[in-house]
Amino acid sequence: MRVVLAEDLPLLREGLIALLRAHDFDVVAAAASGPELAAALPAHRPDVAVVDVRLPPTFTDEGLRVALSARQAMPGLPVLVLSQHVEQLYARELLADGTGAVGYLLKDRVFNAEQFVDAVRRVAAGGTVMDPEVIAKLLVRPAVSKPVARLTPREREVLDLMAQGRSNAAIAQRLHLSDSAVGKHTASIFTKLDLAQSDDDNRRVLAVLAYLDGGA
Repeated sequence: MRVVLAEDLPLLREGLIALLRAHDFDVVAAAASGPELAAALPAHRPDVAVVDVRLPPTFTDEGLRVALSARQAMPGLPVLVLSQHVEQLYARELLADGTGAVGYLLKDRVFNAEQFVDAVRRVAAGGTVMDPEVIAKLLVRPAVSKPVARLTPREREVLDLMAQGRSNAAIAQRLHLSDSAVGKHTASIFTKLDLAQSDDDNRRVLAVLAYLDGGA
């Protein structure tokens, strides 16, 4: 699997390259700035891009902007964004086009090799990966407290896992429930939140996150 990596800190960049290669990824380019990333993505057309939000020269959201621009030029380009802190705006912008194949992880997750590699693979396969801390922040936003308050504690647990991009089978395994029980919980969640039911995991995650983030 071909990866374009963008990270300005040399030690972290080299560490990520080594980690990805150790798990059979082919790092075809490693950019240290926004312009380098902008040149590398169309040149290599990778299976997935792993991008730090803050890159030179602006050190603001340069990496995110380049990644979003590249997705416009190469629709469906899988992008996993890494950030030092939870920024709900970044999550919303990544999800805005509704096509999936995106992820948002805090950099702390990189130190859990299994979790990080799993996220890269899920995004490359077209899935949606959101950091649990982002999900937790969205779930407690005052603006959406009333709709979410309609859910039972178990439904909130299911919603949390659903928003992380997990399938019904994975949710059932995590919560020690039957597949049919999870199906009933998800149907109830969509009904209570006035969201159309869908078997498409990406649309399901995007719909829930958009609602919790005030977009619905």
